[in-house]
Amino acid sequence: MPRVAEFYGIVIYMYWNERDHPVPHFHAVHAEFRASISIDGVVLAGILESRSLALVTEWARLHREELLANWELARDSRPILPIAPLP
Repeated sequence: MPRVAEFYGIVIYMYWNERDHPVPHFHAVHAEFRASISIDGVVLAGILESRSLALVTEWARLHREELLANWELARDSRPILPIAPLP
């Protein structure tokens, strides 16, 4: 799974598979917690601690356009681009 960003111990990944991933989203991993999160910040599956989820949703809000661009790249089987972490 291609890594998009990493901040505060949270790693963000993105990949696309039409059958399994109909909604534009990314995957966030922090410690033993994992979640699939829509680009609009809705948890689709899994769980993150509340503080981690707040950081991830803020990051997604700030980088929405870049996330959507990466989603389109992934759909076209092209390499995705890194996105800046939270400061």
